[in-house]
Amino acid sequence: MIRAAYNVTEHETNMEGKTPDVSSTTPKPLTPAQKQLLKRQQDLEYFKRHSKQLRSRNLITGLTIGAFVVGIFSYTILSVRQERMMDEIDNEAKVYVMKGPRTGANS
Repeated sequence: MIRAAYNVTEHETNMEGKTPDVSSTTPKPLTPAQKQLLKRQQDLEYFKRHSKQLRSRNLITGLTIGAFVVGIFSYTILSVRQERMMDEIDNEAKVYVMKGPRTGANS
């Protein structure tokens, strides 16, 4: 505490020889533009430090999404093929019914 007072009296006197007010030593509040710049600088530093980890996470996420898309595409193609097979079976059944004997149930 004594050292702080010593530093103020020795180094921070104005031209009149008086010490500055406490309000003049407090930092001024930052403007929104300065806050935004500070935030961007912090984000840039974070990305520089963690770029390798982020790149590997992005790769894993991309491969996972790609595998999911390929799986859905494959499932869709397979189900469409099965519908064609069911249509063929239905057509065969219709032909069989048409050629079969006529009874009261199928006429």
